[in-house]
Amino acid sequence: MKREIIKTLDGSTTIRLPEWDECYHSKHGAIQEAKHVFIKNGLSLFDKSVSVLEIGFGTGLNAFITFLESIRKGQNIDYVGVEAYPVDADEILEMNYAKELDALEFENIFEKMHKSVWNEKVEICDQFLLTKRKQFFHEINDFEIFDLIYFDAFGYRVQPELWSTEIFQKMYNSLKPNGVLVTYAARGVVKRSMIEVGFTVEKLAGPPGKREMFRAFKKI
Repeated sequence: MKREIIKTLDGSTTIRLPEWDECYHSKHGAIQEAKHVFIKNGLSLFDKSVSVLEIGFGTGLNAFITFLESIRKGQNIDYVGVEAYPVDADEILEMNYAKELDALEFENIFEKMHKSVWNEKVEICDQFLLTKRKQFFHEINDFEIFDLIYFDAFGYRVQPELWSTEIFQKMYNSLKPNGVLVTYAARGVVKRSMIEVGFTVEKLAGPPGKREMFRAFKKI
């Protein structure tokens, strides 16, 4: 499928799939979306050691921003990113995240994340471990491993199967008791699937360009 690099409204880049008219991140601002959905409404709920599962590793933006936040807060992160179709190296070179995040001193970290081998745990730095798993979402079978899930799959409009009850059951199983899942999505059908598998779901204000988003808790 053809892919093109575009610049979003906050100046940060993302990948667009013209055939689907779908982007890896919000066209209203890739960095703004990542910070609002996954950091402000997800990672900020935790203090020190956090195990994170990202559904859709993609360009590595969420992982990189999580790394930067871990440095700022002194958190220890064990990060697992699942991706069935890894982004090409030449596309990664066109991502301007280090510059737009005023983090050029950590550009080598972003590069290390992408150069690290797949399906092995890699120490990105003393306080950030990364495992990139080349895997389809329906193949996930973790059990009570993660504190936090970044659910960043392609939208329901183009891939509704990724937002099914089956997938959310796997997410629920993967979380530790009282774990949290955050996503940019806010469709009623998504909420119903989450509730069906046991999640307690709340609706929050969305990132720029989107009115609402969901945060779900595995309350035990």
